[in-house]
Amino acid sequence: MAISPTVRRRILARKLRELREQAELTQTETARSLDWKQSKISRIEDCHQGVRVSDLLAMLTIYDADSATRELLTNLARQASRKGWWHSYADALPSWFETYVGLEAEADTIRTYEVDVVPGLLQTEAYARADTRATVLDETEENLEQRVELRLQRQRRLYDESPLSLWAVVGEAAVRRPVGGHHVMREQLQHIAKLAERSDVTVQIMPLEAGEHPATGSFTILGFPQVQHPEVVYLESQVGGHYLEEPHQTARYSRVMDHLRAHALDPAESLRVLQTRADGRAEHAGTPMA
Repeated sequence: MAISPTVRRRILARKLRELREQAELTQTETARSLDWKQSKISRIEDCHQGVRVSDLLAMLTIYDADSATRELLTNLARQASRKGWWHSYADALPSWFETYVGLEAEADTIRTYEVDVVPGLLQTEAYARADTRATVLDETEENLEQRVELRLQRQRRLYDESPLSLWAVVGEAAVRRPVGGHHVMREQLQHIAKLAERSDVTVQIMPLEAGEHPATGSFTILGFPQVQHPEVVYLESQVGGHYLEEPHQTARYSRVMDHLRAHALDPAESLRVLQTRADGRAEHAGTPMA
């Protein structure tokens, strides 16, 4: 697992907010003491702007931080200023998704629900290329290929020395729709089935006949090994990503995920369904899932 500048920047921002509040200072009072605009403090604490070490030390002086805290946060600031491995894909990487890739790089657990597409971490190259061509409009061929390569590079987290723990609930439509054609889809299903045999990857299929459930769309919950960084819920649309971090928000999505896991096919049955469909033994796609 790599050190992610994104995660370090967010931990640093959270710590600075906590120190300011412990010092019983408002953002306006802090800015006045430093001869800055209040918006600069706000942007730093909201993680919309990085912080230089010199500015950090000035803030820590105002907050009367002890030497251990100063050393810890200075190291965080230096780590946060580095470029992540994904920086080389900047031309094809939307800024709102760059944050997600940075979070994923250091997460130790991911729980995800996908309604009608295979989760990116489980996709084959051929499936990823077909999906990207269908969903990303008005992009150059070069950028499309970069997006595919980025998706494949993200999958390295599944093969780290300390691999990511992934639990995916996947809608039945995702394993029925022949993205890229039947050959590509057969290869994709075989790939998921192989990954699902690993102890750190769990896949459950949510059949259509399972009926109603509380999820209103796809979502991902990222968990982190550092106690300083809370869980993050990620929601994505065609025009951007949305991040939820408030405890009541992440708790809500955790409950929804628990409900989905309880109502989906169990992992063993899901693996059987994947293998059956991949082997071509399933009946026509219009037949309800067994």
